[in-house]
Amino acid sequence: MGKKTVYTKEIKWAVVRDKLEGKLTTREIMNKYKIKNKTQIETWMRWYKNGEMYRFDQPIGKQYTFGHGPDSLSKDERISNQLTHLKMENEILKKYMAMRKESIKGLVVQLVEQFREKYTVTSILKVLGIPRASYYRWTKGFGEYRNEHEDLIIEICKATKYRNGHRKIRAILKREHHIHLNRNTVQNIMQKHHLQCKVKPKRKWKSQGESEVIVPNILNRDFSASKPNEKWVTDITYIQYGSETLYLSTIMDLYNNEIVAYKIYNHQQTTLVIDTLQDALDKRNQPEGVIIHSDQGSVYTSYTFQNYLKEHHLVGSMSRRGNCWDNAVIESFHSNLKTEEFQYCKFNTLSNLEVISRIDGYIHHYNEGRIQAKLGYLTPIEFGLKAA
Repeated sequence: MGKKTVYTKEIKWAVVRDKLEGKLTTREIMNKYKIKNKTQIETWMRWYKNGEMYRFDQPIGKQYTFGHGPDSLSKDERISNQLTHLKMENEILKKYMAMRKESIKGLVVQLVEQFREKYTVTSILKVLGIPRASYYRWTKGFGEYRNEHEDLIIEICKATKYRNGHRKIRAILKREHHIHLNRNTVQNIMQKHHLQCKVKPKRKWKSQGESEVIVPNILNRDFSASKPNEKWVTDITYIQYGSETLYLSTIMDLYNNEIVAYKIYNHQQTTLVIDTLQDALDKRNQPEGVIIHSDQGSVYTSYTFQNYLKEHHLVGSMSRRGNCWDNAVIESFHSNLKTEEFQYCKFNTLSNLEVISRIDGYIHHYNEGRIQAKLGYLTPIEFGLKAA
């Protein structure tokens, strides 16, 4: 027979405490304290329930009654052991009673919320034998209790996939539900239920120096427009969440930040940006004189793309090399798309169809559902229709 494992009294009491708290399963407790057999835990729990606290100190094979202990212990040592047992027992029982009281609080609040539409709160509490003052004190400190505004804010955050901060949630409450809440109130509710919007990581910009600019920077960081089809910005971004790398080409109208057109290809050749621009021109009835601002990527500096601009009477504009701020609006859009739609996705974990479907859904949401402070908390489509 193998040698029996000897467990200290500290381990035995720690196991009993964890079992009473109920936060860990028996298997998790066994792994935590390296207990080989679950019957050992059952034995200790039986000792505790039967009030045989003296057993936690007895060595293997020795039996003695509570308060006596091994013959080698002095009278003072035995009294000290009894006091230690009583202290442990008192601590565990206090914890157990506190947990039981908290569960009663939760049960009462849950029952009142379930029946309050059918019966009055007073009558429900009378049946339960709970004072009204106790009930309202519990609801104030009970984490699961929510009022109607909290439920609505949670519903809005879920519907918008947690993309909006407290300012935009407050604006949605005001314009769609005619509810006027203080900004701090909305923020506190969102923090209470962990509904903070997804935040894109900050990126450090490093200048790569000046270089010869093929097309002058006509836009010059003036991202405002007085009318539609005055200034368009465009860019390409990598989408690496599908089975292969995809390339998203996007064109935005700076008048209302609407995404006019976009294409998703598995390459970033010149046809990608020309097809995107052709789609945008078709949707806007072939406007002329539009400023088309881009970076100095090879597809934009190509003769094919520059000739296309001239043939359609469009005006080219380019950022300085290595300066992302010159095209910040479209760069920010692409960053928001990845942060809000793909934040919890790892590279190459989705199919290409899933990636395309997500991008289609996000851009539809961006144009028709995502309010912007710059537009007076209207969506791009709403702002365009209002101005028209």
